[in-house]
This record gives sequence, C-alpha cells and structure tokens, in this order.
Amino acid sequence: MHIRFTKMQGAGNDFVVLDETQEILGLTRAQYRFLADRHFGVGADQILSVRPSPAQGIDFEYLIHNADGGQVEQCGNGARCFARFVRDKGLTHKDEIRVQTMAGVIAPRLEADGRVTVDMGRPVLEPERVPFDATGLQPVTQGFTQKWPLTLDGQAHEATVFIVPISMGNPHAVQLVDDVDTAPVAQTGPLIENHPRFAQRVNAGYLQIISRAEVRLRVYERGAGETLACGTGACAAVVAGIGLGLLDGRVDVHTRGGLLSIAWAGGVQDPVLMTGPAVTVFEGQIAIPDLP
Repeated sequence: MHIRFTKMQGAGNDFVVLDETQEILGLTRAQYRFLADRHFGVGADQILSVRPSPAQGIDFEYLIHNADGGQVEQCGNGARCFARFVRDKGLTHKDEIRVQTMAGVIAPRLEADGRVTVDMGRPVLEPERVPFDATGLQPVTQGFTQKWPLTLDGQAHEATVFIVPISMGNPHAVQLVDDVDTAPVAQTGPLIENHPRFAQRVNAGYLQIISRAEVRLRVYERGAGETLACGTGACAAVVAGIGLGLLDGRVDVHTRGGLLSIAWAGGVQDPVLMTGPAVTVFEGQIAIPDLP
C-alpha cells in the first residue's frame, strides 16, 4: 500500500499527518510504528490522522498514535499542526475549528501571525481522575495544590520525587527541578512513565522556574521517550506551577524545540490556552509493508 503524508513540526515535536477525510486507511499498530521509525519509515514522535466530522457541530475528528503504535488521548503540539494542515489543504476556510479527540472536543484557532492557539480544555486535578493511585501516600500541600511522593525503585539507590499529577486529556506527572539541563530525564523518565501508580502510564515533566512568567521544561513522553516539546506537558507544567503559587496566569515555556505560550486563569472551570508554531516540513509518498 502506498500512502501520501505530510511531515510537520510544532516547536520541534514532529508528526506525520495523514489525510483520511476521503478514505480510512485502517493502519495497524505495527504500520504506525513503521511510519514513525526514523531509520526505515518517515520518522516522527506521533502520527496524526485527519478524519471527517463525526457529529453535528464538529468539523473534524483527530486521531493520535505514538511512535510505539499505541493510540493516545491528546497532543497539544499536534493539535496546532492539525489546524494548520486542514487550513493549508483547503479542507476548511475557518480560522477556528472544533475537533473531536479521544479526550473530548478542542478548538484550535489560527492567529494572524501564523501561530495557532488551542483551547485545551479544563485541567483535571483530582488524582483519581488523572488517573493516579494515591493510596497510602501523604501529600505535601503548597499553594492550592498538592505534591505527592513517588518512589522510584529502579535507581541505584531508591529515590523519592514529589510530583503533581494532572490530566490535560492525557496524564502528566510534573516535578520541580533546579536545572532542566542536569535533570536525570533519561534515567527517571522511564521509571515515572511506567510507574504502577499510573494505570495508563504517564508523561513525566521536569519543570524549572525562571520567573513568575517564564519557565524551562523537558518532558519524557509516554510511548515516545523525550521529545523536543510537548504541548499538553507545557499546559500541565504551567497549571502545576500556578497551583503551587510559583507562576502567574500567562507563562512563556521554553522547550528544547522552541517557545510555547500558556495561559490559565486558575479556576477549575477555566480552560488552558496554548499558543505556538505549526510548520509544514515536507510532503511525500511511502510504501507501507503489510504488517499485522
């Protein structure tokens, strides 16, 4: 099978985008892995599928598969690329679209400066809804949120880190670090991702506070490893920082791939808004092998 694709990136978080508005490709998990493979396929952190509207009042459906082939609920940087793709391909003429994801409806908006703003919805702060199993743990209250101790058994010496569990449609565990450059992302990221207290696994965020309006961030993503940027991770990190009383309501997030701007008014009913770039890198066609 030969398929056409578009390679895109948002702050260095890169994607293969598939137009399935006319025909559902029906790819297997192994075929998604093949596409994401940087040696034998196209190479990407995630595969994004653009599908027709599933219901009245919705413009498109948006499916996300990680590099390991597994489907996931949400991807913020991908949402911006999704919006840029459907506009550039003439699939819509709207500046703001409503998109159905596995986690719910999001509303990306194309800005005059070429960036895209996405209403990422309301953050979920209750541990059991992230989901995070807090049974038997004693949290530390700071600001209007809580940090939870998480024991990492795979270290040479058993270590405990304090994390803020948050869902942005997908689960995140945010911890404060003094310097993201020296944070042990490669060592502790996999341990946090696969920690048994996170039933659906988790994205591990490492947050360095620069000022009340500026942070640095690294994220070890579920099923992808560390990426150059993670949009939902940036949202979760800012929500955590605001909840801990360390950040104001509008924050610039410096990732390894670029700058994201996150805004949250701080209320449980308030949505998180993310603004950042969405760029087409190239287009092409590839033969997909028959993989079960």
